[in-house]
Amino acid sequence: MFTACHFGITDIKGAFAGFSNATIVMLAEFMVIIAALQKTNFIVVFKKAMFSMANKGGFLSYLLIILIVMLGCSLFGTGSTAYYVLTIGLLSTLPYSKMLPPSKVIMTAGFAANHPLLPFNTALQYGIVIAVLNAAGLTGEVSVFKFAIVNLFLSMGFLLNCIIQYKFLPDHPIADEESLVEKENEDVKTADLPRWKELTTYGVFVFAVIGMLLQSKIGDAGYAMAGLSVAVLLVTEVMSFTEIRDAISAPIILMSAGVIGVADALGSTGLTDLVGTTVANMLGTNVNPFLMILVFCILTSLLATLTGSTIGTVYVFTPLAIATCRSLGLDPTAAAAAIVISGWCGHFLPIDGMPAMVMGTGKYTAAQFWRFTIPQYFIRLVFLTVGAMLMFPM
Repeated sequence: MFTACHFGITDIKGAFAGFSNATIVMLAEFMVIIAALQKTNFIVVFKKAMFSMANKGGFLSYLLIILIVMLGCSLFGTGSTAYYVLTIGLLSTLPYSKMLPPSKVIMTAGFAANHPLLPFNTALQYGIVIAVLNAAGLTGEVSVFKFAIVNLFLSMGFLLNCIIQYKFLPDHPIADEESLVEKENEDVKTADLPRWKELTTYGVFVFAVIGMLLQSKIGDAGYAMAGLSVAVLLVTEVMSFTEIRDAISAPIILMSAGVIGVADALGSTGLTDLVGTTVANMLGTNVNPFLMILVFCILTSLLATLTGSTIGTVYVFTPLAIATCRSLGLDPTAAAAAIVISGWCGHFLPIDGMPAMVMGTGKYTAAQFWRFTIPQYFIRLVFLTVGAMLMFPM
């Protein structure tokens, strides 16, 4: 198999950069912590609740699981790696039920971990919007509440796609258990960890999550906190060395790490700058505002997905859109808000942590994955553009 280094795009260090990438390392660490949590009574209670809904089945149970995950995302914020790893890891333990196959839940609930039901934790995206507007010489106040509503429009677009696709999602087991039959009255065993080990597991999980939430302020120390949590699990014998090794070397970790070198190589070619400038010139000064914002949202999310550089891509495309709006005599706030948010709206290709984990855990084929993610991609961006224009009239 050829990698980018075979064609001189990058060197060996760059090609394998994903295996030392801080996010991938943290993802591997959280895989261990999730494995440890599955030994606790908390997970037993969670499983009982989820098993009950899955066995009850039907559309209402399906929708309730999605809404619960979206509500949890409100606390963790958009793009929280810790939260989507936890969510997908827990839901991967659901038993097969014909009433509500886990393959219907992993796809929807996995992506729901990126869509807050109450989007009040949007500090990063809001800060970028203010930064790009100020850089363009625009110092007017942008309402945090209105910006949150724009995020809510995006979440409603996602929810609409889940509702539409309920009947079309695949029906297959996702676990390799010997008995994958419907067990309506199956008893979930009580966790066998001693009480002090269980409390230790809860403590290191909270510690690791705090590290992730503070990562934007404390830098790589946030990732190190997850590593320290794994060390505690090993020392206290909550997890054996073999269990930790197996969790860290999971196929999903290797796949996620492998694609980063390719994404970095694409970004270093200058593709983002070239496409952005070309599109801005093509749009000119006589274009429908809705179409203009939607096109820039599509390009931003597309290039962010392909290059792996979300913030870098946002900082390239948003100023171009702002300049286009100003040439049309329009207020660029709606464009800035929508385009910044769109940077986190790719996910139609399994080359990032969350979509790769969804596809791998749910054992979806490429066709099954794209049947859900491609409509999701366009529906969300349309809702996002509408919400931005309604909240920030041009």
